[in-house]
Amino acid sequence: MKYYAVIDTNVLVSAMIKWQSVPGSVLEFALSGMIVPLLNTAIVDEYREVLARPKFGLTEDIIADIIASLEKSGFYVDAEETEIDLPDPKDRIFYEVVMEERKEENAYLVTGNIKHFPNEPFIVTPRQMLDIILEDTNF
Repeated sequence: MKYYAVIDTNVLVSAMIKWQSVPGSVLEFALSGMIVPLLNTAIVDEYREVLARPKFGLTEDIIADIIASLEKSGFYVDAEETEIDLPDPKDRIFYEVVMEERKEENAYLVTGNIKHFPNEPFIVTPRQMLDIILEDTNF
């Protein structure tokens, strides 16, 4: 079974900082094909910008490799703009992409900042995403 998910930048950063973590497991599922990452040019640009911050200590090669891997296992979604008011306007694209994909597939938005988004069952924490996968696959 495949799961379609927009992975918020904070989950990606957490995974890159500490691979042996719940966000790391989510990213591992995304890279293995269990989770199909839903991407958009603005999302990938944000990934690049945030991962390149000196405080994370990631090299350009590591950043390029992780983004290339996500692009290889995921696909781009052109999303319609919404009028939703979120605490951080940069989060709107993540919401728009998941809403666009939900028109055709059961998709999730995986975020560590759950309170930045509407209270919807498809907006989940990394732990909740893992629980969904583990429950469905009987790991």
